[in-house]
Amino acid sequence: MTSNVGQNYPYTSETEAERAACLDQLVRERDGLADVLKAEATPLDASDRWWVWKCPTPGCPGLLHVAGYAAEKHALFVVCDGTCQKTFLR
Repeated sequence: MTSNVGQNYPYTSETEAERAACLDQLVRERDGLADVLKAEATPLDASDRWWVWKCPTPGCPGLLHVAGYAAEKHALFVVCDGTCQKTFLR
């Protein structure tokens, strides 16, 4: 498997309730994350489950949770719950 394919292959999935709770917690804990999401992501469509990916940052044990659709590109906007605290497009 090439690294490009491996980086885009989902690790697991989570329910909408699990996703929303995780994002709510991350927004409360991280200064400026709410502003980043307002500026760079649009709301999601209704769905029962969402994909979760492993964070590609070396040494980060985090998972990437869907926060919305990318405002300017055709992609999902995701947030890492790990130590790197980065955002990505998937």
